[in-house]
Amino acid sequence: MCTVCGCGAGEVSIGRATPRKAPSAAPTTGFKPAPVAVPASHEHHHEHDHDHAHGHAQPAANAGALHFGEGPARAHAPGLSQGEMVRIERDILGKNDALAGDNRHWLTERGVLALNLVSSPGSGKTTLLCRTIEALRHRVPVAVIEGDQQTDFDADRIRATGAPALQINTGKGCHLDAAMVAQALPRLEVVDDSLLLIENVGNLVCPAAFDLGEAHKVAILSVTEGEDKPLKYPDMFAAADVMLLNKVDLLPYLSFDADRAVDYALRVNPALTVFRVSATTGEGFDAWLAWIEAGLAAQRQMRRAEVGALKARVADLERQLRQAQEG
Repeated sequence: MCTVCGCGAGEVSIGRATPRKAPSAAPTTGFKPAPVAVPASHEHHHEHDHDHAHGHAQPAANAGALHFGEGPARAHAPGLSQGEMVRIERDILGKNDALAGDNRHWLTERGVLALNLVSSPGSGKTTLLCRTIEALRHRVPVAVIEGDQQTDFDADRIRATGAPALQINTGKGCHLDAAMVAQALPRLEVVDDSLLLIENVGNLVCPAAFDLGEAHKVAILSVTEGEDKPLKYPDMFAAADVMLLNKVDLLPYLSFDADRAVDYALRVNPALTVFRVSATTGEGFDAWLAWIEAGLAAQRQMRRAEVGALKARVADLERQLRQAQEG
């Protein structure tokens, strides 16, 4: 469940992955919110002692703003103090992060590069995924986990490319979590040294806080949205390693300022890697695909290093055993 909206309790369903179709021819971690200290002054709230702080007494023409995200929890829930919300969040995210760590270890052992794609609804995630799969399917095995509240529509679109896709329906839930992905991985039968693409539920808020065990979060912003999205939803762009500015083929017909959007994103996260792409025309895809292939190479190297370390450990234990037997 989400600590802000309480979504997703007991409503998740995970579909069955279709078998992989034969092709026609031949690490940074996810975002983890920093622990938040809870000042004693925020443990209790009084209903009538904050009028002036929120500008209630101002005239309607200059009403100011109501800020419900400025306490330690950076959120508001009726009936809960800031301290209670922080404790609940720590408990939920702590459990999620432990499961995400298990997922990450499982993926690293197999040399699988997992990318968590996040965005608003309508940004073009699924179209972008389909084009990415079609471009890579002869170079590397690709599998997809699809997250939506309802329907299998997007998973069906992915399967039409020949890649296996497993649908997770979250019901009222507004994001995927590590436990859902942990259940999906064995059902999807992800192969070694492959690419796993996770299409999260369309939402720029809650998915920012939930590590799934991915190597990178990839935020998708389309030019049909507001260029100020990175400033309005900073947690998501701060959590991401990459931003894809999608639908750039439409720029001649829109008033969207692409340079400003990129600048806003880099203000939130100066380390963000940005690609300007069009899932329709393929513009910018060479750079995006090259970044993926570099990530795949790095993931395989991590796998080899882990296997090498394990073999060295086994050899050391065998040596100690022989010495004990000889002694």
